[in-house]
Amino acid sequence: MSSGPLVVLVGPMGSGKSTVGALLAERLGAPYRDTDADIVAAEGRAISDIFIEDGEPHFRALEREAVRVALAEHAGVLALGGGAILDADTRALLAPHPVVYLSMDVEEAVKRVGLNTARPLLAVNPRRQWRELMDARRHLYTEVARAVVATDERTPEEVAQAVLDALELKDA
Repeated sequence: MSSGPLVVLVGPMGSGKSTVGALLAERLGAPYRDTDADIVAAEGRAISDIFIEDGEPHFRALEREAVRVALAEHAGVLALGGGAILDADTRALLAPHPVVYLSMDVEEAVKRVGLNTARPLLAVNPRRQWRELMDARRHLYTEVARAVVATDERTPEEVAQAVLDALELKDA
């Protein structure tokens, strides 16, 4: 059993967790893992399909278990789904780990993901819904994070370097 991930990335959809996570893993010479990808692989269907077919509570239960397993098993860079921090047990499990919150504003979100309807929680009035999601989640991201790295107007490489600097980690 590992001592846990080197870095855990949290933040809203489109903040760059997957892209930055893969870059960090490469730079640290460590494996990369994404709990959303774990859920998709285990379920054999897209997250949006899980939401539609089984509902958000079912997805959140799958997510909670995926995060628990990944925190226990994974020794590299771990990216969590945007809503993983909604669960109090998950937040408690994150406490001993080096968590970085990748933050961004709504304008950056529009540029990156276009706030499209493939995102199940943004199906109607995406800008307003994104703002409401962030109002509900921002304090939770901050609560679990050891560091906050703003991603606005930065390249993935710049964000990855900022994460390394924030956690005082060195490239492999």
